[in-house]
Amino acid sequence: MKGDLHDPKALIRESYRIDDITDAQCRTIFLAWALDVPQGQDVGALVKILLAQHADEPADHPMTLTLEQALETGPAPRRRGGRATRLA
Repeated sequence: MKGDLHDPKALIRESYRIDDITDAQCRTIFLAWALDVPQGQDVGALVKILLAQHADEPADHPMTLTLEQALETGPAPRRRGGRATRLA
């Protein structure tokens, strides 16, 4: 059965059906899903939609936790090294 527009290969949906799925397996599934997101799509918005679609799943399910972690923002990237550093 095909997934919806936000989960076309039903990777996220099927992860909720796997008994005893681990955090690592959910991260791998999420990465596979994210790699299929068309360029220019807002991944964060899609993740929010997926969380809403699976709101009836347990809050401590590894995929729910993985999706929530995907929404967390990390520190701003900063430049390290470069020509100026080598010349100093």
